[in-house]
Amino acid sequence: MQTKIALVTGASSGIGEATAKRLAKAGYKVYGTSRRGQRAGQQSFDMLPLDVTSDASVAAAVAEVLRLQGRIDLLVNNAGFGVAPAAAEESSIDQARTIFDTNFFGIIRMTRAVVPHMRRQRSGRIINIGSVLGFLPMPYMALYSATKHAVEGYSESLDHELRTLGIRVSVIEPAYIKTPFDANLIAPDAPLDEYREVRSAVDKRVKEVVEGADGPEVVAETVLQAAVAARPKLRYTAGGLAARLRLLRRFAPAGLVDAGIRKDLRLAT
Repeated sequence: MQTKIALVTGASSGIGEATAKRLAKAGYKVYGTSRRGQRAGQQSFDMLPLDVTSDASVAAAVAEVLRLQGRIDLLVNNAGFGVAPAAAEESSIDQARTIFDTNFFGIIRMTRAVVPHMRRQRSGRIINIGSVLGFLPMPYMALYSATKHAVEGYSESLDHELRTLGIRVSVIEPAYIKTPFDANLIAPDAPLDEYREVRSAVDKRVKEVVEGADGPEVVAETVLQAAVAARPKLRYTAGGLAARLRLLRRFAPAGLVDAGIRKDLRLAT
């Protein structure tokens, strides 16, 4: 059997690194990417420099994989970052554009660069790392939630368009994951005293929950499941909490879900 070629964005740490390692262990030839490219030390996958906010950088990285291997069978769009817990009005329009440029438009750039080659192959998988916040928005995470809602809608439309060409698209929906993700959080650039106390309280609560959360390997296993499935699903939750939240969103009364969110984050009713 021909070795399958995988391209994983944002693979320098966290979910991306765990995913690249798991795919390599499963037999894929994996190219991970980060803005810095190759790291020192041995690893089970190769690293390429890639900035998903740059058309030229995306084109160069995809061209390099095709030069080396002649094909791409799996694209995992993982690169992304968030804003530290903050009220929606505490981020400027420029900051909103910045997070969308990476978390959403980065996926579009990668997809547009890779799909023409998958079409010629008449086969391929695209797996987008979403979040439970893509179907259950979180207070004080409005911009991040909005990007993940956009990923959900884009992915579902794309899957309809591409499945007749032999290409399938899936979204992975983790909840809290214990990774260095918080190291890449940016502070709100228009903070207001009105929200200072609640912002701090929500940030503290999120950090408490993350400390006891699943590791990124849970997401990596789910990515592999979606990648190898004969009939892949559009959406996969990753981890027990994500699965429970999906069921709550689907079956629980809206008022109960609303109250549960506020109670968990210790927000005034």
